[in-house]
Amino acid sequence: MKFFIDTANLAQIQEAHDLGILDGVTTNPSLMAKEGIKGYDAVMQHYVNICNIVDGDVSAEVLGTTFDDIVREGEELAALSPKIVVKVPMIKEGIKAIRYFSQKGIKTNCTLVFSAGQAILAAKAGATYVSPFIGRIDDSGHDGLDLIEQMVQIYDNYSFQTQILAASVRNSLHIIKCAEIGADVITAPLDAIVALLNHPLTDNGLAKFLADAKKMS
Repeated sequence: MKFFIDTANLAQIQEAHDLGILDGVTTNPSLMAKEGIKGYDAVMQHYVNICNIVDGDVSAEVLGTTFDDIVREGEELAALSPKIVVKVPMIKEGIKAIRYFSQKGIKTNCTLVFSAGQAILAAKAGATYVSPFIGRIDDSGHDGLDLIEQMVQIYDNYSFQTQILAASVRNSLHIIKCAEIGADVITAPLDAIVALLNHPLTDNGLAKFLADAKKMS
């Protein structure tokens, strides 16, 4: 399973990269705004800065909602780096644009997916990734992991090449469950990824080893 970090913070991206487990980055306008990145030129340069850190794919989101606007923005983003994946919303015009991009060899990430039907359409259109938002589904009173499980089965049934990118991941348990179910990718905040390191028996065991080592000196 690939690990993406969901942020626009360069320091966090660098930290995840230095950890040696980072496969890519996902971003969105909200994450850009959180870092104070404003204006077209600044946003485009920030994507370049992210690509200079990361070895894998970097999802960059379009803001348009018409076919022409999505295509125009997507082509501008894709021109920044071969690492860029154009992040397209799950709407009718978005599906049309994903088909266009797939025919042009431009990688895409279909975002804001909340149902198996939407996931099928994204795969049929040729999306590179599809992003079900499991945390937001949980917030609505349903189990987001059930959707991941459903998507894995459907994609396996028909050998869809689209990768399931579990998004809106809130904690380390989400990550583990996604791995159990068979998601291709998770994207999560840095703290959720780093939390996978933690276990009280590890801490206790290390403390004992260090205490015993002191006795030997």
